[in-house]
Amino acid sequence: MFAPFATLWKLKDLRRAIAVVLGILVVFRLAAHIPIPGVNVFELQRFFASNQILGLLNLFSGGTMENFSIVAMGVAPYITASIIFQLLGMVIPAIEELQKEGEFGRRKISQYTRLLTVPLAFLQGFGLISIIRQSNAQILPALGTWDMIALLATVTAGTMFLVWLGELISEQHVGNGISLLIFAGIISSLPQAIQQAVLSFDAAQALQAIGFLVLAVCTVIGVVTLTEAQRNVPVSYARRVRGMRMVGGLDTHLPLRVNMAGVIPIIFAISIILFPPLVAQFFVRAKTAWIANTADSIIQLFQNQMLYGVLYFVLVVIFTYFYTAVVFQPQQIAENLQKQGGFIPGIRPGRATADYLRFVTNRIISAGAVALGIIAILPLVMQQLMPGSQALVSIAGGTSLLIIVSVVIETVKQIQSQLTMREYEGL
Repeated sequence: MFAPFATLWKLKDLRRAIAVVLGILVVFRLAAHIPIPGVNVFELQRFFASNQILGLLNLFSGGTMENFSIVAMGVAPYITASIIFQLLGMVIPAIEELQKEGEFGRRKISQYTRLLTVPLAFLQGFGLISIIRQSNAQILPALGTWDMIALLATVTAGTMFLVWLGELISEQHVGNGISLLIFAGIISSLPQAIQQAVLSFDAAQALQAIGFLVLAVCTVIGVVTLTEAQRNVPVSYARRVRGMRMVGGLDTHLPLRVNMAGVIPIIFAISIILFPPLVAQFFVRAKTAWIANTADSIIQLFQNQMLYGVLYFVLVVIFTYFYTAVVFQPQQIAENLQKQGGFIPGIRPGRATADYLRFVTNRIISAGAVALGIIAILPLVMQQLMPGSQALVSIAGGTSLLIIVSVVIETVKQIQSQLTMREYEGL
């Protein structure tokens, strides 16, 4: 069991890579605790605790928003820019060609994504500051034009700093940098959540605590199952003559994951749900009565837990299908199989293969979409069942656990691949 850890410790370059990653994560957490001068951090934390919508944004920022640190926007603008370019690949042929050009295309798209991140971070920072100032004047003092520009420049530079740190982590080949930054932000809130739960614990909550632990374990099992579940479609390769050799004749499989989209549908759904109340926040204090009343009604509507949960679940399911259609191209896979001499037994190559892959994908994605939707709304259900454990629920809820488990699995697989590669080098 501990043999891989012993091997890991013996490999100097891999040990150094892991030390570099841990050092970068420490730098990230230090930056997350450097507040911007002039901000009332205590009032800001109270504001985020009372606002469920901004609480979700704070989760994906890694807890940097509630401190209003120099990296307050986190990596959310970069994630938004990445999603935009993935969607543009469907409608712009030039970007689609770049996506097919391997390493060169990947670097070009990464460069364009970083450039788009700058204005997105600036705009999102302006929206966040405007909402905070309108909701609670005690959090931020009166800002002049140059003060606002300096503040926005600071949070934008902080986002680009985190993007740079994420790329440094990715270069070590022991995990995805952006994912690990979000992971570190979520994990960093766990000690405080446990402390709050222990301080508020009494004998009457013993049964509730046991139920919470059982539910958390079941959630972890469900997340692991959803992350690793896949349907193996059998693929055979015909024998072909190359020169003086006979090649091919292999039987293998094409893995189709139940959850191909990861946490992207949850991010999409949160963005759509947050948009109406965020816009309404700007008009709560409008001088026109009906505009102010409409804005207040929209905010109150989205604070309804039942409506919020149903809408959240439906959007996650819809975006799971949508994003899977973006990243999974049955026609392209069928063409690649045909070029390589591969075929699915009992299915004709070409269009019939693409139709079969599309049919199988729709069937397995239906189960994955529903499971992902249940995981997404699980924190809302847990808050209703255990209202006194909101701090732990925010960390051990479905979305947080999905991110944590996915990042851990991805990081472990990359480390295992590094160990396997070095075993082959030894041979």
